[in-house]
Amino acid sequence: MRRLLNTLFVLTEDSYLSLEGENVIVNQDKNQMARFPLHTLEGIFCFNYSGASPALMGACAQRGINLCFFTPRGRFLARTTGEARGNVLLRQQQYRISDDPVQSCRYARNFILGKVYNGRWILERATRDHPQRVPVKELKNISAQMASAMPLIEKCQDAGQLLGLEGEAAQCYFKGFGELILQQKADFTFTIRSRRPPLDNINALLSFAYTLLSHDCAAALEGVGLDPYVGFLHRPRPGRISLALDLMEELRTVIADRFVISCINQKIITAKHLQTQENGAVFLTEDGRRVFLSAWQKRKQEIITHPYLGEKIPWGLVPQVQALLLSRALREDITEYPPFFWK
Repeated sequence: MRRLLNTLFVLTEDSYLSLEGENVIVNQDKNQMARFPLHTLEGIFCFNYSGASPALMGACAQRGINLCFFTPRGRFLARTTGEARGNVLLRQQQYRISDDPVQSCRYARNFILGKVYNGRWILERATRDHPQRVPVKELKNISAQMASAMPLIEKCQDAGQLLGLEGEAAQCYFKGFGELILQQKADFTFTIRSRRPPLDNINALLSFAYTLLSHDCAAALEGVGLDPYVGFLHRPRPGRISLALDLMEELRTVIADRFVISCINQKIITAKHLQTQENGAVFLTEDGRRVFLSAWQKRKQEIITHPYLGEKIPWGLVPQVQALLLSRALREDITEYPPFFWK
């Protein structure tokens, strides 16, 4: 099983990254501030404008280190990729299936099944763990509505219909999402999912977590030889990591949403870690990003038992394992792609 390595998050806006031997160097005002061995890293996320040297970009691409650039507020800018890795026959099979509406739908519905199943699990667990603090009857009703959609999703043969079923299930899920906030309710209220830009504190945290997760998924897909830009549910579009967004669907609730809820309920993130702009957009402050990313890395180190493989792995390796299972399904080593059904 692949080891989970570290991710380096660079938050100082005027930092510049360079390569020295086998080390990444963090420079500020032409002074060396820190160095990290490349062999200990699986990703570098830069939240600055200064950037990185071409030599470092090449070294990261060669070693399969996920190097991504974001604005200081967390908006994605670019990611570096080297020569395509993996079996070209695997990618050809991926492209053929993406071009086939029936085959694409077969994979897409499994991603959505995982998403709906895991969303139900989040709500059901809240009724079990906090029966005195959440509206049990309301959450049970929402869970039942989502459950009724699963047989329809499982049999769906049309991409348009599948998107409709997914949208209805997501609406149901987010109706109950706000009830999972048990602390800091005055500062963290949720009514509707908003993005580009996020318009409240919870949506700001969700958007930031989804951004991190999507690029973890993209790196995992590239690592097994798949093209993260050619999806089955999300249709290919220039610049969009469509297959990574596909893979992320089933992981949103159990990785990103649960993490955001924990950050709020455990008061890891508070209102002081967020700021509202003049246009109403809400973003994490620099200190808020530091706290959030530190907690995100700790969560990725937590050990779980993978529901399909039955092996103990860190949460951070779940995208890698699902990408591997997807590649096996495309090769027909297994009969069907097994969604991540968390228990």
